[in-house]
Amino acid sequence: MATKTAEGATGGTEAGTGARKDDETTTVGPAAEQSAEEQAAEEQSAENQAAGDPAAENQGAEEAAEAAGGEAGDATEAAGGKTPSGVGQGAGAVVSAALGLVSLSGGWIGTVASAREQLVGQLQTSSTASVARQIKEVYGDAWHATALWAGLFALAALITGVVVLARPAFGTPGRPQAAWIKSVAWAGVSLGVIGLLLAVLKYSDALLGLPSTG
Repeated sequence: MATKTAEGATGGTEAGTGARKDDETTTVGPAAEQSAEEQAAEEQSAENQAAGDPAAENQGAEEAAEAAGGEAGDATEAAGGKTPSGVGQGAGAVVSAALGLVSLSGGWIGTVASAREQLVGQLQTSSTASVARQIKEVYGDAWHATALWAGLFALAALITGVVVLARPAFGTPGRPQAAWIKSVAWAGVSLGVIGLLLAVLKYSDALLGLPSTG
């Protein structure tokens, strides 16, 4: 009886061991197959890259372009975000043209300065002074004051227009200046030159000089 029991136990042990081996084989089998498939896919990918697969090259090019675009965006943000819009240049061009127009008439400041010089001349000139001296003190100095202020406005218009036209050379490379900004700036420069020339002629009495008293 003892022998049969031992044999039965031995048989049961062997059967249990066999069952466990079958279970392990069943469990390990799909994992091993999956690992083999992954390894085959990796080998195929390596072969495609080595052979110069167009799809792999395109994917690599796209990834490089995305990386470059990200770096460019970061650089733009670090430099200040947006590129200049040209609003300041447009405003400068309009100011230049306006100053050029004011220089042709002398402006309100020129009118006030002229009236002041005329009043000062009347107060400082006696009634017994010669006619030539009275004309010079009362009217000549007043006209010169108007010409002086007109020349200052013309000079300001000229400088502002030149700065606006020269600004793109010191800004973002390859960014052209708007056509209307150039046109208005050139108009300001032209008016400034004309106003400055007229102011010099009036101040030196070469244009609209004092009448002769002789």
